Amino acid sequence: MTGCHDDDEFEKHLEEDPDPQLDPERSPGLHADIEALEDIEVSREDVTIGEATPEELAASDTEPVEDDAVTSLLSDIEHGAKTDRRRAVLELKDRATTDDIVAALARAATTDDDSDVRQFAVEALTAHGGERAAAVAVELLDDPDPWVRAEAVVTLDNVDREAHEDDIESAVRDDHHAVRRNAAISLFKLRGEAMADLLLEQSRDDSERVREWAAHMLGGVDEDRARERLRELTDDPATVVRQTAERSLEADPGRFRRQFGGALENDARLLPGEDRLNRMPNL
Repeated sequence: MTGCHDDDEFEKHLEEDPDPQLDPERSPGLHADIEALEDIEVSREDVTIGEATPEELAASDTEPVEDDAVTSLLSDIEHGAKTDRRRAVLELKDRATTDDIVAALARAATTDDDSDVRQFAVEALTAHGGERAAAVAVELLDDPDPWVRAEAVVTLDNVDREAHEDDIESAVRDDHHAVRRNAAISLFKLRGEAMADLLLEQSRDDSERVREWAAHMLGGVDEDRARERLRELTDDPATVVRQTAERSLEADPGRFRRQFGGALENDARLLPGEDRLNRMPNL
């Protein structure tokens, strides 16, 4: 993920209502020069409003622990309440790498009973782990929580999308929209126009966010069938898909591919119903 955590838990408890004025690469983060999976935005379409406790909403605020010693943070991961564990793994993302930190984050990512701890931990591990982070992420592609799986795709893209192309491709058939979308964005960075068949398929996905991103990436496919499908998508039931298709029809495919970075990091804007956590993993 991106390292901005002020609203990490908010979107998890809100119903998604995307702002049609924002194209995918600005919802919620402009790609700039980003090459990693933190470029990929993850939203949540299947959540409802009103379920978050004040404790949960503050769980990703690391300010209370920013001056804590590493030994204290490691202890929190092992023995703390879930809010403390969440904060500890997030804070450890920005600490100097040690074997103890890598081991603790890997353990939390794969064994903690709280899905947010697992998700935050694999995000943090990406900053430290290299091969260890990738190995953990591959394991987490089978996690029962879809947002952990979505973050695992982010990690694989961030660590080495080319080396893990097959693992990322396996996530394209996930039953959750965020995982499918993240995988497609990562693969588009590798394959470009060779993604045409999959993007055309995803342009008919049940999820409007998957269709939105498919429409966006079809702007980089210089084929008549892509343009024909984009024209069809200008009549999509979802406003955000219609407007994305209209923009893609105006794009120069070659320039689009050269500039494509996915969406996500270092942008303060959020779509309504999204947070800074799994809204935009480090793809």
